[in-house]
Amino acid sequence: MAEALKEAEAAAEIGEVPVGAVVVYDGEIIARAHNMVETNGRSKEHAEMLALEKAEAYLGRKWLSGCDLYVTLEPCAMCAGAMVLARIDSLYIGTMDPKNGMCGSIYNVACNDKLNHRIHVERGILQEECSSILKTFFREMRIYKSALKRNNNTSEDTDR
Repeated sequence: MAEALKEAEAAAEIGEVPVGAVVVYDGEIIARAHNMVETNGRSKEHAEMLALEKAEAYLGRKWLSGCDLYVTLEPCAMCAGAMVLARIDSLYIGTMDPKNGMCGSIYNVACNDKLNHRIHVERGILQEECSSILKTFFREMRIYKSALKRNNNTSEDTDR
């Protein structure tokens, strides 16, 4: 999870929501990624999706059996579905997402008995660190937006 946190930090540095993911196979990290949604303007470029894609390329196959995914924030429906379809073995989550999380918070796609594959899920891995980077990012974003709004209001006053 420490490596996924490094990816989350890289995302924050470029203004992305700080989520990082790594895929491990045979005890080795074979793929790593962070959110690139804003940078590339594509809604599907979540850390998990990018890491899964890189792992598939590395292994040269669509099934990721034998792989574990570590992600700093509980996956959304899209990412959880992709993990099930890729057949990863285990998912390790840093912090839960009560508004969008689909691996236990709102629903549990990863462990749904009606699907053809279920993922072993563990939650709360480096939870405080994973939660903290998100809270800090969004706090700074609110401060920044508030400052922009104040500056815009000030410049409108001087234009009159």
